[in-house]
Amino acid sequence: MGAVYFYHLTRHPLEKTLSVLLNKARQAGWRIAVRGTDPSRLDWLDEKLWLGPEETFLPHGRAGGPHDADQPILLTSDQKAVNDPTCVMTVDGVDVDPGEVNKLERVCVLFDGNDDAAVQKARDQWKALTEAGCSAQYWSEASGRWEKKAEA
Repeated sequence: MGAVYFYHLTRHPLEKTLSVLLNKARQAGWRIAVRGTDPSRLDWLDEKLWLGPEETFLPHGRAGGPHDADQPILLTSDQKAVNDPTCVMTVDGVDVDPGEVNKLERVCVLFDGNDDAAVQKARDQWKALTEAGCSAQYWSEASGRWEKKAEA
């Protein structure tokens, strides 16, 4: 049974936090799907990940290529990622199903703390997922470092 971790971004941009979390997930041996809703936003994230430091290179691909199933990290808008992920990281308010949380090792919900609509969406997701019995943690970087602020 997996867990969902909410990451409230207030100090670092999405691409930096995502890169850190992807590195940690890869170190755990997980395959990851990064799920978003906007193809141009996923293309932008794809470019940012390719431009990262060489020592923390993240092998990944953008969904729609011939080797999607082989990608350790796949950027996609499809709920059924073909790379058989152990972990799903969502951006831009993508919905998460409680059944999906329970099938995976981890689901990470990254949301912009400077966007009131994104914060409200994350609160709604927290409520829905915890009421469905999912294990959840809420992490905030407001103090300057990541701190766990809530757990259910």
